[in-house]
Amino acid sequence: MKTNRVREKMRAGQPTIGCFLGLGSPNVAELLAHAGFDWLVIETEHNGLDSAEIQHMLMAINGTETVALVRIPSSNPVFIQRGLDMGALGIVVPLVKTADEARAIVSATRFPPQGTRSFGPLRASHYGMDNADYLERANDNIIVALILETREAVEDLEAIASVPGVDALYLGPFDLCLSLGLNPMHQPYPQIETIMENMVAAARKHGFAAGIGASTPEQLRQRRAEGFTLLGYGPDYYLLVEAARAGIAAFPR
Repeated sequence: MKTNRVREKMRAGQPTIGCFLGLGSPNVAELLAHAGFDWLVIETEHNGLDSAEIQHMLMAINGTETVALVRIPSSNPVFIQRGLDMGALGIVVPLVKTADEARAIVSATRFPPQGTRSFGPLRASHYGMDNADYLERANDNIIVALILETREAVEDLEAIASVPGVDALYLGPFDLCLSLGLNPMHQPYPQIETIMENMVAAARKHGFAAGIGASTPEQLRQRRAEGFTLLGYGPDYYLLVEAARAGIAAFPR
């Protein structure tokens, strides 16, 4: 099994940079992996990717040193099982609300006796050729990242942060704004900034990574200075949009 260097860095408090992939393209995934991102998250909550397409993107990333994660549609154990069996080295789970849900998510990523995951990794164990190695190492090699984007999760932050096996909390500002009755198009809000500070403090206290997205190099530097260590740059379509807009703006009409 490929050693998850990103999880090692996260546990050591070292910063990593990655990108969410919303375009569903194996070519884009491979390009960004070769560009040098530490991790890439294949988006499956907000687009139409099926399992075969996710697998092709994993194949594209797995040919590089970049760690491939999957943002699953929900905390349903079926989605967790499928993403990991196809070869992802971690999952990113949206709309988490409680510590009990966080514990169930961690359990679904662990083989017994530590958890409830059933055995059948297929691609993840090189089609059965590395079953023994995968079974031995997977429990300590899978990233569990939860997206903090609900009022309930904010209210239960300390309890969620205390759940063993949670490697990261990643702020989802748009859904968090909606959950709090705020218009996400009018950011920033002082209350969101306070939640960010509380999340970073919880990460330092409990030894997990605090994650957040950034759309410019300046934002990356700002968020790193604020204590975030899991830094998302992009997503892929935003990088493409900004490059296209810059070129069009520079073109004389």
